[in-house]
Amino acid sequence: MGDWLLNLSIPWMTLVIFAAAYLVAACVYLLVVRLAVSDRGRRAFKTFSPGMLPVLGTIFALLVAFVAVQVWNDFDKAKLAVATEASALRAVDVFAETLPDEQRTQLRALMNRHIEEAVNREWPAMARERLTLASLSTHLVQAQRLTVLMKPQDESQRTAQREIVAALHRALDARRQRIIISQSEVGPVKWAAILLQGLCTLIAIAIVHSDNRLTCAIAVALFATGIALSSLVIAAYSRPFTGEISVKPDLLQDVVPNETAASHTTPE
Repeated sequence: MGDWLLNLSIPWMTLVIFAAAYLVAACVYLLVVRLAVSDRGRRAFKTFSPGMLPVLGTIFALLVAFVAVQVWNDFDKAKLAVATEASALRAVDVFAETLPDEQRTQLRALMNRHIEEAVNREWPAMARERLTLASLSTHLVQAQRLTVLMKPQDESQRTAQREIVAALHRALDARRQRIIISQSEVGPVKWAAILLQGLCTLIAIAIVHSDNRLTCAIAVALFATGIALSSLVIAAYSRPFTGEISVKPDLLQDVVPNETAASHTTPE
C-alpha cells in the first residue's frame, strides 16, 4: 500500500479500497459471464468442483487473520511504548521535586525539550518511517548525565537520584521501542498474498455460479465486500504511527513538566 493511501482519512480510504474491490469484482464477473456463453467455456466451468470454494476461502481467511494479528500486536506495542515513556517522564518530574532548585529547573527544561522534539520532529519522521536508532535523544542523555553528576545532600535526594536515573533509562528504552515499532509494516509479499488469494477465490466463486448471472453477481459482490473490508482494517492499522488511526503523542504532551511547580509557590 502506498503512503498516499495510508495517509488518507478513514472515509476516503474506505471509498478508494471499496471502489477498487468492486471494480475488480465487476471485471471478474464480466469476464466469467462472457466466457460462459461459449460451449467450451460452459463445459469447462461445469467441471469445476464447488468443493474448491471452502478451501480457497479458508486459505484467504487464514492469511487475513495472520496479518491482522501482526498489525494489531504492533499497534498495541506502540501504545505501550508511548505509555511507558510518558510514565517514566512523569516519574522524573515527580522525583525532581526533592532536588535543589537549580538541578530541578535544568532537569525539567531538558524534559520539556525532549517532549517538544518528540512531538514536532520524531512523530512526523516515524510516520514516514524515517526515524532510526541512529538518532539519539540528546536531551534525555544530558538529563542522565546531569543526574549522575549531582551530589545528593541527604538520603531523600540520594533516593531521588537513583529513581530518576532508573526512570530516564526506562524512557530511553521505551523511545527505542517506539522507533523500532515505527519501522514495522505489512510488506509487499503479504499484501500480494492476500490480494492474489482473494482474487483467486473471487474467480472461483464466479465460475461456480456462472450458470445464473444474478446469483453470480450477488456472490461476487458479497465476497468483494469481504476483501475490501479486510483490506481496509489491515491498511488502517498497518503502520502504528501513520494515518488517521495511529498512536499520537498526547500522553507525552500531558506530562510536560512545569519549570515552576505549584508546590513551590511562596505562600502568602
